[in-house]
Amino acid sequence: SLSAANSDIPSPTMDLTGLLTSFSDQGFTAKEMVALAGAHTIGQARCVVFRNRVYNESNIDASFVASLKANCPSNGEDNNLSPLDAMSPVVFDNGYFKDLVKSKGLMHSDQQLFGGGSTDAQVKSYSKDPSSFFSHFASAMTKMGNLSPLTGTNGQIRTNCWEVNQ
Repeated sequence: SLSAANSDIPSPTMDLTGLLTSFSDQGFTAKEMVALAGAHTIGQARCVVFRNRVYNESNIDASFVASLKANCPSNGEDNNLSPLDAMSPVVFDNGYFKDLVKSKGLMHSDQQLFGGGSTDAQVKSYSKDPSSFFSHFASAMTKMGNLSPLTGTNGQIRTNCWEVNQ
């Protein structure tokens, strides 16, 4: 449901405390949250989602900012896309964590995982040890898949995640 999605899915503008609370409310540990965030090693985000980070935050690599500004102006072009993982955007690997260590997290919530907080050690570990990330991600994703799934006629696999299938 729209209301459940809006209340249960973490916002890209959340800080670390909000992320930890959001995941904890669903029964996840901080370690599982960081592992699940690694899903951002693939995919893209719309300019409107990360614009504020690019134009208003200082904990972001300057060359990364320049490349993002070329595709995401301060006004307009809201639907322009940029990869969540600048290093290897179409490969499921630990590049996302390497990006975070280099202050190249695309969304505010991404960079919150590495920047002086309680999850820094886990991010750094995953940036150096892809097999550990893969193992922890698989376990956490399995746990997520078991969160009260709707089955049969009670649920659906959506064609577009933001709308109910017709």
